[in-house]
Amino acid sequence: MAEQHAGQHVESAAGAGARPRPVAVTIGRRPEPVHDVAVYAFEGMAPFELGVVVEVFGLARPELGGLLAAPWYGLKVCADRPGAALDAVGGFALTARHGLDDLAAADTVVIPGVRNAFSGEVSPGLVEALRTAHERGARIVSICSGAFALAAAGLLDDKEATTHWRYAELLQQRHPRVRVNPDVLYVDNGDVLTSAGSAAGIDLCLHLVRRDHGAKVANTVARRFVVAPHRDGGQAQFIEAAVRPVEEDEDGIARSMQWALDHLSDPLTVSVLARAARMSDRSYLRHFTARNGTSPMRWVVTQRIAASLALLEAPEGSVEEIAAAVGFESAATFRHHFGRVMRTSPTAYRRSFGRGVA
Repeated sequence: MAEQHAGQHVESAAGAGARPRPVAVTIGRRPEPVHDVAVYAFEGMAPFELGVVVEVFGLARPELGGLLAAPWYGLKVCADRPGAALDAVGGFALTARHGLDDLAAADTVVIPGVRNAFSGEVSPGLVEALRTAHERGARIVSICSGAFALAAAGLLDDKEATTHWRYAELLQQRHPRVRVNPDVLYVDNGDVLTSAGSAAGIDLCLHLVRRDHGAKVANTVARRFVVAPHRDGGQAQFIEAAVRPVEEDEDGIARSMQWALDHLSDPLTVSVLARAARMSDRSYLRHFTARNGTSPMRWVVTQRIAASLALLEAPEGSVEEIAAAVGFESAATFRHHFGRVMRTSPTAYRRSFGRGVA
C-alpha cells in the first residue's frame, strides 16, 4: 500500500473551544527494523577491539548511499553496570549507556575480550545474557579473549573456534569440548563466530558486513577503514616479518601483488609472479610466504574468490563465465576453491546476495 497521510484532530487540554491541531498519521508499510549490534565493555579492557566494532557498526556511512538494500546497523555499547565509569588500558575511562538486558535483546552480540583470560574471570551476568541472546536466535561473536566468555556460556561446545594464539592452549585446557584452532584468523559457525586477536577482529567484522550486505558494501567499508577488503579466515595468525638485505628490491613483492590483481584472469604461476617482482622463483616464494603468511598461489586463489563476489551479486553472467573472468580454469575448480574459502557454493552465495536474481 502506498503511504498516505490522514488528518486527525486532537482536542486540546484547554477544552473544546480551542482550535484543534492537525496530527499527521502515517498509514502504510512499516519500515524495516534496524539490525541491532551490542558490544560488551568492561573494566580494564584494551580499547582497540571495542573501537573496531564501533568503527564498523556505529559510524555514519554516507558513502553507502544507494548501495544498501537494508538499513545499516544500530550500535549499543553495553556493560554490567550501565553509567559506571570503566577504566581502560591507556589511562582513560569510558561509560556505557546500556546494560546486559540490551545486550541479550540484540540481533548481533560482540564480545571483544574478557578482563583476565588467565584467571578465567567471566561475569556471571554476561554468561546469562549470552545464553539468553543465543536462545533468541542472536548471532554471537567474539574477538581475541572474548572466546572465553562464549565458552563459559557453553556456546562453543563441540564447535571449532579460535582466539589469540597466546590464549589458544589455555582455552583448550579450560574448555576441552571446544575444538580450538590456533592457526586461523576467524571461524564462522553461522550463529557463533570467533576471531583471533586485534586486527583479526577487523577481518571478522568485515566478514559480517559481507554476509549481511554483500561484497560491494564490505569493500566500501574496508576502503574507508584503509584495510584489505577480504582476508581468508583460514589465513595463518602469525606472520613472520621478512628480513631482506638492503640491496634487495624492497617493493618487489608488493609490485608483483598489484600486478597480479590487475591480471587475475591471466594464467598465474609462481614463476610469472617472480618475474614481475624481478626475483628468482625460490627467493620469491620464500619472501612472499614470510611477508604474507600464505603461499603466492593460495593468495591468488583468495583474490580471485574476492573478485568473484561482486560478479555473483550481479544478475549477469553464469557461474562458468564468472569462473573464467576471474582466472579459474573451470567452473569445477572455481566451485572447489569457493567452497573452501567461503564455506558455501557460488550458486548459494548468489541466491543469498544476488541483486535481481531469482
